[in-house]
Amino acid sequence: MKVIVLGGGVIGVTTAYFLTEAGHEVTVYDRQPGPALETSFANAGEVSPGYASPWAGPGIPVKAVKWLLMKYGPLVVRPAFDPNMWSWLLKMLRNCTAERYALNKSRMVPLAEYSRDTLKALRESTGITYDERTKGTLQLFRKQKQLDGTGGDVEVLKKYGVPYEILDRDGCVGAEPALAAVREKFVGGLRLPGDETGDCKMFTDRLAELCVARGVIFEYGSTIRKIVRNRNRLTNVLTDTGWKSADAFVMAMGSYSSQFMRTLGRPIPVYPVKGYSITVPISNADAAPVSTVMDETYKVAITRLGDRIRVGGTAEISGYDLRLHESRRRTLEHSVGDLFPGGGDLKAASFWCGLRPMTPDGPPLIGLSEVANLYLNTGHGTLGWTMACGSAKVLADIMSNRVPEINARDLSPERYLKPI
Repeated sequence: MKVIVLGGGVIGVTTAYFLTEAGHEVTVYDRQPGPALETSFANAGEVSPGYASPWAGPGIPVKAVKWLLMKYGPLVVRPAFDPNMWSWLLKMLRNCTAERYALNKSRMVPLAEYSRDTLKALRESTGITYDERTKGTLQLFRKQKQLDGTGGDVEVLKKYGVPYEILDRDGCVGAEPALAAVREKFVGGLRLPGDETGDCKMFTDRLAELCVARGVIFEYGSTIRKIVRNRNRLTNVLTDTGWKSADAFVMAMGSYSSQFMRTLGRPIPVYPVKGYSITVPISNADAAPVSTVMDETYKVAITRLGDRIRVGGTAEISGYDLRLHESRRRTLEHSVGDLFPGGGDLKAASFWCGLRPMTPDGPPLIGLSEVANLYLNTGHGTLGWTMACGSAKVLADIMSNRVPEINARDLSPERYLKPI
């Protein structure tokens, strides 16, 4: 089958890889001059199945108000006259119940675990490298209340057999020795030893090279101008290099997927939530993190990537605005400077932002859309890197008329055809 993949980020490239491995003829179109130059470019670097949780959960509306009032708060809302923003927020609020949180998390964790295992298998079969580390993730709690509130998450981890450790101060320092210098600033942590880290951009670049070696064609610098639907099938797309046709199409354009789906009269509930990161050169390896530390108070991830520290966080709801706001940089600098003083050269840090494609309930949209030959692989939110390989493998199986290795029914876009 001839397949066009729209989007060359980590989701699009992994989709292309697994589709060509399944025997399909694949072409990828992306408006950027190379792969992974938008949301996949400088994310937090975590492959963290244990933290695969929906943002919508019990108590989130109250917490959101507190976060908005914090000096270094993790949430920013910039209201706009945008019906899609308010519709998405309303749907998200409707998912902020214990019952829906449990349901949505039960859909996310198996996919994230499967994706991590698929990434491992890919690494073993191809030898691909990307500054990867397999040293786990430490969620660090500055307050006893945070540590005491881990019961619900621990129960889910137990349910799905995810290894975990509840650590006191000494245990946290054992996992991340550099924290010894600031041990008075936290009370304990939750460590997930099965989590990994790695440079998503580096991975996507190298996987794209493997794709080319297997016959995948990449058309970079090729903006999608128009998508044409005849009755309920896509016939072709208009790019900067002309009209292109295929037997099937995959929408893997992140937050921009929803814009194109609206032009087809088949809207999907995916909305951009902007995240920021800084990439800090390591100045003292002994004072830098070993793997990933999640600063629970500020919702900031601090990750070791080779000779750099990637610091990512913030949820900014501001539509498709890609402006860099210095206040967000100060939040990231505060977190990493407070926990790992002297580990990196903050003055030499680069500053970046990207748009995470979020669904209101949390799980991504993977599978056939309402258009007969258009498939979706989008809506992964903050977990695109974590879920990329598993999502791509699931979709390749669906498109090849094979039964996926995990239950993917509830990841289908069909769940939004029913009232939520």
